[in-house]
Amino acid sequence: MTSPTIATAPKGGETQWPLWEVFTQEEAGAPHQHAGSVHAADAELALQNARDVYARRNEAISIWVVPSVTIIASTPEDVGPFFDPANDKAYRHPQFFKTPRGVRVF
Repeated sequence: MTSPTIATAPKGGETQWPLWEVFTQEEAGAPHQHAGSVHAADAELALQNARDVYARRNEAISIWVVPSVTIIASTPEDVGPFFDPANDKAYRHPQFFKTPRGVRVF
C-alpha cells in the first residue's frame, strides 16, 4: 500500500483534516461506488478510516480514497454545450455500424 502525501495536516486556523472521498467495491468485477467521505491526515489514515466506517461489516472487498480537492466536477452552468449529445456527428450513430456475421441482433 502506498501513501501519497497529497493531503497535509491542518494549518493555522484550519480545524479539520483534509476531506477524502471514499469509493467501495461490493464484489469482484462490480464497479466502485461512492460510499461517502472521511477526514484524515494522509492517504493511509484515510484508507483505515474508510475501512472502519464503510466496510466494517464486510460490505466491501476494495476501497479507494481520493482527496476531495483533486476531484474536478462539472457545474450546473455546464448543462448547455458540455452535455450536448453531438447530434451533428451522424457518423457516431449506430446505423453506420454493420453487425458482423454470426452475431445475434437484438
